[in-house]
Amino acid sequence: MKTAIITANTKGYQNKTESKAGKAVQRMLEQAAFQTVVNATLPEDEKILTVFMNRLIDDRLVDVIFTIGSNGVKKTDIIPETTMKVVDRLLPGIPEAIRAYNIRYSKRHMSDRSVAGVKGSTLVINLPETPKAAQDSLEYILPELPYIIEHMK
Repeated sequence: MKTAIITANTKGYQNKTESKAGKAVQRMLEQAAFQTVVNATLPEDEKILTVFMNRLIDDRLVDVIFTIGSNGVKKTDIIPETTMKVVDRLLPGIPEAIRAYNIRYSKRHMSDRSVAGVKGSTLVINLPETPKAAQDSLEYILPELPYIIEHMK
């Protein structure tokens, strides 16, 4: 299965800094035999993120898009709203499961506003910002992703 990883971080984009969480997620996906087609850091700009995600989906380049970060309560945290504009159908069980799993490590996950959804035959999942939280989240949901993707097609 083909994946894209998009880290939403304006400072990281401006400084051309590689996302540690993005790299960690890519390593995990590759170990699970997923192919990462794109691993990019983009600014927290709804228009840029929407165009980028829609292009990946409309051109059928990936089966899953993982976004990292920009899913909290700061005014610049726009990934949940952006994702909701991109997808046709929400899959609330995925972020609910991730929050329930991660809250064991930190109660701050109560402020996580992540969403997941489907557009066409592409699944979009918001992951937390820190490398550990992103890895823990992916590790928890990874075994179920082939089933979800197979049933979307």
